[in-house]
Parts: sequence; C-alpha cells; structure tokens
Amino acid sequence: MSAILTVVGLGSGNPDRLTLGIIKKLKAASAVYVRTAEHPVMAALAELEISSESFDGLYESLSSFPEVYEAITATLIEKAAAAPQGTEIVYAVPGHPMVAESAVSLLRQRCPEAGIELNILGGESFLDEAFVRLGFDPIEGFQLLDASGIRSSQLHPELHTLIGQVYDSFTASETKLCLMELYPPEYEVIVGHALGVEGEEQILRVPLYELDRLDGYGNLSLVYVPINRAEDALKRTFARLHEIVDILRSPEGCPWDREQTHESLRKNLIEETYEVLETIDEDDPDHMKEELGDLLLQIMLHAQMEEELGTFNVYDVIEGLNEKLIFRHPHVFGDRVAGNAEEALQNWDGMKAEEKRRKGVKPEAQSALSGVPRDLPALMKAYKLQKKASKVGFDWDNTGDVLAKIREEVDELQEAIEMGLSAEEQMLELGDLLFAATNVARFINADPEEALTRTNRKFVSRFQYIEQRLLDRGTSVKDSSLEEMENLWQEAKAEERSK
Repeated sequence: MSAILTVVGLGSGNPDRLTLGIIKKLKAASAVYVRTAEHPVMAALAELEISSESFDGLYESLSSFPEVYEAITATLIEKAAAAPQGTEIVYAVPGHPMVAESAVSLLRQRCPEAGIELNILGGESFLDEAFVRLGFDPIEGFQLLDASGIRSSQLHPELHTLIGQVYDSFTASETKLCLMELYPPEYEVIVGHALGVEGEEQILRVPLYELDRLDGYGNLSLVYVPINRAEDALKRTFARLHEIVDILRSPEGCPWDREQTHESLRKNLIEETYEVLETIDEDDPDHMKEELGDLLLQIMLHAQMEEELGTFNVYDVIEGLNEKLIFRHPHVFGDRVAGNAEEALQNWDGMKAEEKRRKGVKPEAQSALSGVPRDLPALMKAYKLQKKASKVGFDWDNTGDVLAKIREEVDELQEAIEMGLSAEEQMLELGDLLFAATNVARFINADPEEALTRTNRKFVSRFQYIEQRLLDRGTSVKDSSLEEMENLWQEAKAEERSK
C-alpha cells in the first residue's frame, strides 16, 4: 500500500490568497515537496512553521524542462509508494496545479498505474491575477501559450493572448521572434512581473521589438498580447483569406467572382502557374511573392466552390495534403531511412503505390505510363512518359543511339516536306522529331521545358538587342535587311560571351 499524494496550488504569489484548506493540508502532511522555493508564498509557509523540500536542484542538474518534470514525477511516486498507508504527502506548486504544470499532468497519468491515490486541490492561478491586473475579460476570446514551445501557427490576433513561462531574456527573445512573424515590431505588448504580489508587481508596456531588452524576467513573469480585430492585424492570417474569398463569392460579394466556375477559371489557373514560373526564371523574389498570391487565390476559389456545394473545403484540402506528406515521407516521420535524394524518391514512389493499394487500385495492373496528367504541356508530358517507360526497360542504351534517332527523324521530316505530303503527315513527323529530342534531354539530365524556356529567353534578349541597335541608328527591323540583322545577332552573342 502507499500514502495519499495530494497536489495543492500556492497561488499567484500573494500569501493572503492562500486558502485555509490548503494551509491545513500543508500542516498535516507527513512530507511537503515544492516545485520551487523561488516563490513569494514560501516566506509565509516558513512563518507557519511548515517545512518543505524543493526540487530546485533538478533545474540545475538536468538539461531540459521535460527531464525535470519526469524526475519530479518519478520522485513523488517513489516517495508515496514507500510511505506508510494512510499518511499524506503534499506536492505544492505555484499558481493552480492544473495550469502550466507538466509534472501534475504526468502524475495524473501515472499514479493510477502505480496504485497511488492522487488528489488535486486548486489554488489561485496567475490567470486570476492577470484578468484583474491587465483588465480584460476572457469571454471575449482568450488563449494561454507556453513561451518554451510557442509557434507562430498558434497565434490568433483576434484573441487575448497570455504567454506564460517567460523565465528569462532568452525565452523572451524566442517569444518576440515568434510574435513578429504575425505582429509588426511596433505592436504594443504588456509584460507582467509578479502580478498581485505587493512590492514586487511590475506592469510594463513596450513595443514588441523591445520585449527581450527588459530586465526582471523570472518564475512569475508573463507577456500579454492585447486583442486586435483590426484589418491590419488579421491580414497575415490564413483564416482571414478564407473569409475574404467566402465574402467575394457570397450574394453580397463581387458579381464577377460569383459567376465563376471551375471551367471558367481553368485558364486562369494555368496562366497564374506560368506567371509564377516566370518569376522563378527571373529570380525576382518580390514579384514571386505577388504571383504566388495570385496562384493561391485560384486554389482558394476552386476550394470555395466545393465548400458551397458541401463536398469539401480548403481545410479538407490541407488535411489531405498533410496526411499525404507524412505518409510519403517515412524516412522523416517514420522508421525508414533515406541517405540521399534518390532513396527518398524511392520511398515516395513506394508509398504512392501503397496509397493506391489501400484505395483498391492495383499498381501492377495499371499501365506503366499511368499517372501522367492528361493536360500537361506536350514537351513536359513527353519527358514524363519517357521516364516512366525507361523504368520498365523500354529505353535507348546510350546518348549516341538517341542522337542517331534524331538524325533519322530529321531525314523523315525533310522527306515528308520534299514529297509534298499532307500538312497532317508533316506535323506528325515534326512531332516525332521533338519527341526524340526530348529523349536526349533525359539522357543528359536536362529538363526539356527548362531548356526551351532558356532558349526562348535568349532569343528574346538577342532580338531586343537587334531592335535597340537599329533604333539607335534611326531605323527598325522592318527597314533592315536580313544580313544587317544577322550581323547584329552575332554581336549580341559575342556580348553574352563577354559577360
């Protein structure tokens, strides 16, 4: 058998707020353990002749908070198990036992397994003091975050936000960096030290960028980020984007947006995709940011149309993507290993095949060419078809054979032209030539779409050079001979080489 283990809260720091019941428990306990002796109430306990043992030494000897909480939990369970039946051991924590006390959560999990009776008595939480001293009503919308594990995805400007466990300047700095992903550097936040403790309380209002420049951080410190439902505060949130698209498609929204369908927006999706690709080629981050936004809008509109029909919404899209990414990366989220990019790709392909099997599709029964989108640009589609065929051994042996095939296709195209075959037959021969050229791209590890894009860009640059030089001479391409333009073309090539 074992002793009873009781967890009590010492309140936010003001000794006058200790309840009579908790004082009685502390006095009657066979042993009292406190998480930390660095708490204003400890002086009052000494006056009441309540002796205790703190776990402060664990914070110094162990390297992380989780290790400290594990050690506290193990020690308390061990002490309770060894104590005589009917006695009571008390573990006292700052504030309320159920607010930001990881060891208490662990005790609630493990005491039943160890056959130890666990009781929890509340105390005044630092939240009680925060609501009063900082002057806000949590019913308006409120969240409590832990500075030691804060993430930008947790932040919601439309909620009052309290951030606890701001122990020192380092956690204050981490908190600042996280908040600045959503809030402007000048946004006013409030730092509270020892709220409600007479003679120790400090409430400081500072711009966000100064958060880690303050002194006085410790066990009783927190950061309050006031609620802000202004448009500027919400414009960096995904929820606001979803709301805006919903409004645009509503009866009170934009007539043009309301009229759109999947079919009418099809070309827009394609155009926006190519505009993003153009910014990548231009290496223009500012333009890329804008064009990625335009592409995201297309995705949001298509998802919104389905939300209106009740089939799915954009959050279902995100859920499906998250599940897919985790499932197809077992070398990251599972127990497989990938030492290089090729092994990672093999894992990806293997998990894709497993997904199909789970959906009742047998990959082995499908064509080796399946999975290539029907509407890909022809050059890109040819490249993907050839890659899939090569995986099952349908391929040339070497680059020389492919180049020979290109020469063969050139001869067949020339023959079709000289024989005056129909336009359709000549076009098919041209297609064969382009298909063969795409094979060379694969053998030299070059993306044919990218290769042709670069050539297009080079052509535009050289032709514009010709236009500008002719303009400098007071003439134009329309008034110049082919020989003149060819000379300038060679000049443009020479200038490129010299750069």
